[in-house]
Amino acid sequence: MPRLTSLSIENARARAQRYAIPDGGCRGLYLNVYPSGRKSWSVRYRFSGIPRNLTLDGFPSLAQARIAATKAIADVEQGKDPAAAKQEARRTDRVLGGDTVEHWATLFIERHAKKHTRLNSWKQTVHVFDDYVLPAWRGHLARDIRRKDVRELLEGIADDKPIMANRVHGVLSKFFKWVCARDEELTSPVIGVERPAPENVRERVLDDDELVQLWKVLDEIGGPTAAAVQVLLLTGQRRNEIALLSWSEVKDDVLELPAGRMKGRQGHIVPLSAQAAAIIAGQRRIGERVFMHESPHFDRLKREIDARMGDVAPWVTHDIRRSVASGMARIGIAVPVIEKILAHRKGTFAGVVGVYQRHSFLPEMATALQRWADHVEQLVTGKPAKILKLRQH
Repeated sequence: MPRLTSLSIENARARAQRYAIPDGGCRGLYLNVYPSGRKSWSVRYRFSGIPRNLTLDGFPSLAQARIAATKAIADVEQGKDPAAAKQEARRTDRVLGGDTVEHWATLFIERHAKKHTRLNSWKQTVHVFDDYVLPAWRGHLARDIRRKDVRELLEGIADDKPIMANRVHGVLSKFFKWVCARDEELTSPVIGVERPAPENVRERVLDDDELVQLWKVLDEIGGPTAAAVQVLLLTGQRRNEIALLSWSEVKDDVLELPAGRMKGRQGHIVPLSAQAAAIIAGQRRIGERVFMHESPHFDRLKREIDARMGDVAPWVTHDIRRSVASGMARIGIAVPVIEKILAHRKGTFAGVVGVYQRHSFLPEMATALQRWADHVEQLVTGKPAKILKLRQH
């Protein structure tokens, strides 16, 4: 029986079925290779005449695995069953809360959601657990949650809040995937459970007349929140990317949005048109935020906008972003430039193109955003934009 080496372990390839390779350098130690390519260590022995198997936690180095296996065999020789001892320790941990849904939820939020998702995303994750998941599953062991439990939870939410049920489905899917990566004995109960409600892709675009009406209503209302919406209209960025803008992110004639505030987790530079820069410069410097030095009032503002705009088709704030993209295309701005402005990582820049395309497009973005702002100003005033007049002299 040959001794395993670091090279032989690395070269052990996945097959259609799981298989095990004994280590000639350590009694009872086996390298397990799974069809997925994952590898693990186990110690095989007999206890009271019965074959037993002890899986080592994680995937330690060969030297560490041999030490653990030697200790396990020594325990067996002393009349102890290491696999049974491990199972008992896990049961104790579960009783103490180490395997409950709420325990894993706390770890998931602190170690994953807060570090790898945007502020609003992890706050929604907290909301999902606090208001929907834990009231139903508090005290339950994560390994005891079955597919029917997931389905019953989602269907109960979908009765009144179908879209929220879809959000809960998304959070649970990520949650159990994260937990399963840390507990090889657990299988995600969300696999095979479909989202409970259909979601239609929004296609609402505000036409030129509606954009003019919206701009004028925002002028009438005034205040920092209305100004933030006007900057949304001039830049096409996402709501919170502008609403939570800080003065430190305003750099001369561009906005430098950090990766932590971007949906794609990559920093984004947004050139400012003269009109957008003027709106930002006109805000009072109270605290770190440009617009939100008072509490965010988007919901209240939207209700007031709807009341003042009167009989128009329903729309939501995110529709402004789509309207900007559509409007830019309509006035002849190239799609790749629009996608760069919107920080889209799909479409033109998906896959291999995104890997090798390293042109920043900043000059093209600056020109496009100024053209768009001039277009909006001309729509609102009925006259050529002032910036165009200045260029002509």
